[in-house]
Amino acid sequence: MPLHTADALVLRTYKLGEADRIVVFLTRDRGKKRGVAKGARRQRSRFAGALEPLTEVRVAYFESERRELVGLNYAETVRSPLSMTASGDSGASGLTGQYLLVEYIAELLDEWAQDSDADDRLYRLGASMLDALTTGAPAEPLTRYFEYWLLRLQGVYAPDPQASDGAHAFLTAARSCSPFAVAGVHASPPVLRELEASHRTLIRMHLEKDLKSVKVLGEIRR
Repeated sequence: MPLHTADALVLRTYKLGEADRIVVFLTRDRGKKRGVAKGARRQRSRFAGALEPLTEVRVAYFESERRELVGLNYAETVRSPLSMTASGDSGASGLTGQYLLVEYIAELLDEWAQDSDADDRLYRLGASMLDALTTGAPAEPLTRYFEYWLLRLQGVYAPDPQASDGAHAFLTAARSCSPFAVAGVHASPPVLRELEASHRTLIRMHLEKDLKSVKVLGEIRR
């Protein structure tokens, strides 16, 4: 079986047996992969700290055409959301709200990414979200920015003709600014809620379901 090395974003993990995990990760050059990380749940695992959602890692894995799952050899952390600082703007308290938003971003990437289908733009969008979060960008405006660009990249964004002037202004700025600059884009809490509702409607229509992380975020806010 050939050994591949790649930059990757961890999207989610599942328990497998007593000590292993199935890891879903997005590579820059070979699309989404699912692999087995043997011993990942052991206390002294070589994967320790590298399998959190949205962690950027350098991975090596074995792949066979006859097997659905690849075999993860190692995963070395490059950047981790565990290093981010609380901005206080996430709509929930401190780091708890930001970690839930990390899971939301990772879940959306997982839903949109295609197995073994490279999409450099999608990878770069996810990596830029990690960069911005770890440097303290305000989580809620950044998440609206991410939703907008994800919908645009996938060709399913549809402007709302009834959107407020504030919403139009935010999206106009989002089209030309980097995620690091989103902190300088003015958006009131009502505008952010308006954009959230609009984006989530489009996401739900496209995926034909609600995301698990959306429900958790709603419960936190209540």
